[in-house]
Amino acid sequence: MDGGTVTDAELVSQIQASAARVRSRIADAGGDPDRVRLVAVTKGHSAIAVAASAAAGLCDVGESYVQELVAKAFALESRSALEGAEPPPVRWHFIGRLQRNKVRPAAPHVAVWQSVDRLSLAAEIAHRAPGAAVLVQVDLTQREGRGGCPPERVPAVVEGCRDLGLEVRGLMAIGRQGATETTRAGFRVVRDLADRLQLEERSMGMSGDLEAAVAEGSTMIRVGTALFGPRSGRAGVGK
Repeated sequence: MDGGTVTDAELVSQIQASAARVRSRIADAGGDPDRVRLVAVTKGHSAIAVAASAAAGLCDVGESYVQELVAKAFALESRSALEGAEPPPVRWHFIGRLQRNKVRPAAPHVAVWQSVDRLSLAAEIAHRAPGAAVLVQVDLTQREGRGGCPPERVPAVVEGCRDLGLEVRGLMAIGRQGATETTRAGFRVVRDLADRLQLEERSMGMSGDLEAAVAEGSTMIRVGTALFGPRSGRAGVGK
């Protein structure tokens, strides 16, 4: 969506229209569009798309790769400096599988770490970004490379994160593929865990399964394709 000869204003308008369609889907699924936060997943798109997303009112932006996030953050800062303007009010969410050695370069930019799945990673985040806001990722898919910790381990990871001084805001999960009831059953596991642990945020649902997520109490949807259209490149957790 952010290529070709489309102007910044046109891109903002397109994103606003796409966001309205997503919010309509949330309402049709029984959710409150004003209470379910949209995280605009911009991986595979340029920094221009990030700036346009913020201008369209979607300031929560998700990235899955540290190198891509850092490059876009610097690009936005450089563009703003050249224009003599303030940088866009972007709140970066890191939503991908994260290695400990990637925490340091990401730490100055990330507002919410959504994919914390082990205490060694939590300890590194606490070292580089004391008191950071995190979500603990729940493994619903048991698929190689997806990340997350088994549901039975979640309470211990949440407690450990808190002991490290991190602000645990909630849980995150990638939905199970398959029939709608299969997907909903997985999201129900996350909802029940969040309720039991008295955690407010449930980052569940993407472009293809947001209805199932909303029906099971999602408070945060990670949306890329439904906002920006198809992209080329690597796949990840905010499709």
